[in-house]
Amino acid sequence: MTTASLPAFARAAVAAAALCCGAAQSQPVPASTIEPAVDQAMARFLAAPPVRRTLDAVKADHERTLADLKLLTEIPAPPFKEKARAEAFLARARALGLQASIDREGNVVGIRKGTGQGPKLVVSAHLDTVFPEGTDVTVNIRDGKWYAPGVADDTRGLTVLLSWIKVLNDLDVRTVGDIMFVANVGEEELGDLRGMKALFREHTDIDGMLGLEPDPGGSITTSGVGSHRHEVVFKGPGGHSYLMFGLVPSSIHAMGRAVAKIGDVRTPANPKTTFTVGTVAGGTSVNTIAPEARIAIDIRSVEMPTMLEAERQIMAAIAEGVAEENKRWNTSSMGFTTRLIGDRPAGSTPSDARIVQVAVRATTALGRPTPRLIPNSSDANVPMSLGIPALIMTSGGEAGGWHTRGEWWNPDGAWLDAQIGLATVLSLVGVQGVSEPLLPKRAK
Repeated sequence: MTTASLPAFARAAVAAAALCCGAAQSQPVPASTIEPAVDQAMARFLAAPPVRRTLDAVKADHERTLADLKLLTEIPAPPFKEKARAEAFLARARALGLQASIDREGNVVGIRKGTGQGPKLVVSAHLDTVFPEGTDVTVNIRDGKWYAPGVADDTRGLTVLLSWIKVLNDLDVRTVGDIMFVANVGEEELGDLRGMKALFREHTDIDGMLGLEPDPGGSITTSGVGSHRHEVVFKGPGGHSYLMFGLVPSSIHAMGRAVAKIGDVRTPANPKTTFTVGTVAGGTSVNTIAPEARIAIDIRSVEMPTMLEAERQIMAAIAEGVAEENKRWNTSSMGFTTRLIGDRPAGSTPSDARIVQVAVRATTALGRPTPRLIPNSSDANVPMSLGIPALIMTSGGEAGGWHTRGEWWNPDGAWLDAQIGLATVLSLVGVQGVSEPLLPKRAK
């Protein structure tokens, strides 16, 4: 979606949001960041005839990928209910020559083995969408754009993985390192990155990760915005609004006091640290002193210590609000409980990491502008938090309306970003007879 199509107030909000991320997290990578050795190795790699043939095959496969995109988009994949789409992806991956299976968490995982002792790189896209059961996910094509919930986020990424599998197998490209193809569950909403958490818990020999998502405007995600989400339940005895007035406290009043105090919490602009009370609920009737009320809180930051400090202040604000409600009515009958309902770790990949250098060099060499390095909340949070180099690149094609029923994707030229992504992957793991891996193996 281009900002030119937005109302003036929305364009201003987008610009402000970009500035809030911090200059160091949203600027193009300086040319000096790319080591001469990496620059030279990439130049040789991209000029090699086998590599050119492989990238040409990605472009040639573009039209065929559209059938995969329609097939997968029209299989609903709400959070925690990705099984049908996982099975369809598995069938397509196997048909294209990848030995794969569905793991205990529900991820589709297939390892394309390398020829030697190279690194192991995860390439991934997520199966789930944000849309609940019953959402119409039929693809409609109008004026060259594909409209359907989830068509870009992240079904397009899944089809790129399938295209890479097909091209590598059709051309018998032998890599030095291993490529682990993953279609994972649990990226959206309260899925809480469960697919990636399980993957990195089960596979401790992974050296890097490259994920695919819709492109938020010429960027690569290198920082993972962590989050803690809490459900807070306020409970009191409740009672008749007239007969029990003054004798019992109200859960809704306690909640209101707590929310007001949460709103007064101050967080730093750098590192950007945010919070919101996203939902509220409670009460029995208009003439009842509420026995129960609840809120859900989202707390985010690109740095865990800062997020944890904001969390501490918010919990203290809740306790203070409940204490005030009890004091107001000279009682101790109002209480609250908290439950962690979301835990996404924060992390980052340094801008001078090899994986970033290679991704930037591949992007510019194949004709795109130098990408910005941005923070985001994605599957890459998990490896980043473990110190494993990881990033998110675009799956290709202009897109917009993510997380709305008006989501759309434009296939024009989308093959170029699929080429850039595969060039990055192959440079990192190395190609037999062409190049050595540029992704270092981690000390185990």
